[in-house]
Amino acid sequence: MITKMAKISSPIGSPTLAATTAQFRNRVPMQFRRGIPLYAGLLALIFLFYNLGLFDNGSSPPPHLRTYKRPPPSPGYVPPKARNEFPKKIWQTWKVNPLRFEERDLNTARSWVSKNPDYRYEVLTDGNDLTYVEFHYGPEGFNRPDIVDFYRSVSAPIVKADLLRYLIMYAEGGLYADIDVEALRPLSRFIPDRYNHNDIDMVIGIEIDEPDWRDHPILGPKSRSFCQWTFMCKPQLPVMMRLVEQIMMWLHDVAKEQKCGVSDVKLDFDQIISGTGPSAFTNAIIADMNERKTDNRGPINWDVFHDLTESKVVSRVLVLTVEALAAGQGHSDSGTHDARAALVRHHYHASNWPSRHPRYSHPAYGEVEKCNWNDECVRRWDKDVADYAKMPEPEQKRIVAEKEREKKEAEEKRKKEREDAERRRREDEERERKIKEDEHAKERAREEEAKVKEKQKAESEKAKGGNKKEESKPKI
Repeated sequence: MITKMAKISSPIGSPTLAATTAQFRNRVPMQFRRGIPLYAGLLALIFLFYNLGLFDNGSSPPPHLRTYKRPPPSPGYVPPKARNEFPKKIWQTWKVNPLRFEERDLNTARSWVSKNPDYRYEVLTDGNDLTYVEFHYGPEGFNRPDIVDFYRSVSAPIVKADLLRYLIMYAEGGLYADIDVEALRPLSRFIPDRYNHNDIDMVIGIEIDEPDWRDHPILGPKSRSFCQWTFMCKPQLPVMMRLVEQIMMWLHDVAKEQKCGVSDVKLDFDQIISGTGPSAFTNAIIADMNERKTDNRGPINWDVFHDLTESKVVSRVLVLTVEALAAGQGHSDSGTHDARAALVRHHYHASNWPSRHPRYSHPAYGEVEKCNWNDECVRRWDKDVADYAKMPEPEQKRIVAEKEREKKEAEEKRKKEREDAERRRREDEERERKIKEDEHAKERAREEEAKVKEKQKAESEKAKGGNKKEESKPKI
């Protein structure tokens, strides 16, 4: 009876199993048995932490507005150092791949390849740019999901183009050039022989050097800038990542002000220039120069680069003269493309983005940028605008109407000139076609005449040969 009661009261229900369990329990240390509930609770907390997303109540912001934090570095992590050499890689970005380039883009692309045969050449397109960003900035790359999400959410092509060049240069380095930039010299000429590559992390050139207009309400922010349509970098430079992060913060702030998502923001010309373009590029580089400077002199500002007559290295950045990367602009003492210092030629045929992000245009006097930094023109524009503001409204309307009439007449004149030029072009082509047809006809006539003469000559020789045979026969 006691045995039966033991069987019934045993939680295992079997004497053999109970004995085995007792033996196992006696072999496990008492301290470990006491810690089992603690370990189980810890595992439950870890499971809950990694599955919080399963219980999303819908209150979290959409992906394009989330802010991700960079994961903490692992023990012993050492940040990557800049390479001693610039990677021998040429980068360009465009809508389509080189197999579908128009002739003008093909010609500029070939200039880079032909002058630098020992360099690799790659074009990222609208079809594979996101794949590139996901690969390098995803979990197995730099692990920056915030950058991947941000890039995916950006819709303005020019913002994407600016952002992509900075992401490429951070990830892999090399040389970046806009698709409409032609190489005039090989890349071996970009760093003069007097410099050691080990002492340089970046190569840039001056684009606009018009500091006299720094206080102008429209031209001021654009009056001093480095060129970002062509530049060289070693990979993983902090300044490139800082620039990307500043663009992200700036565009999120704009989206917040406009009460919309990043993909829906509306940006004008000046916002693009200052937010992602040359001004943003320049400000980030000068800030980085100041952080990395090792001397006790004053802060680095544009005065260091104004009227630069020869290249100089500042905080491991080689700054080239305006002639090097921005010759032929008609301002900033940029010289011409025939100068020995000129390294590239910017053709601007891919620079149509301002049509989607317009400049400020005064209702009567239009855009001050059309002055192309000509001092007299800018002053006249400023005076006209100031005088206009003081006029009564009827007078303003009269001037606007007059300017509209002049603008319409000028457009009609340009249209007529284009039509006349097109007509002359067609006439010239028709004249050339007729000349070629006449030349071909004359050539064919000469060939036919030559064939006839050759045939006649052959028949004449054949006839002579027959007569000789007749004469050589013995007479009976």
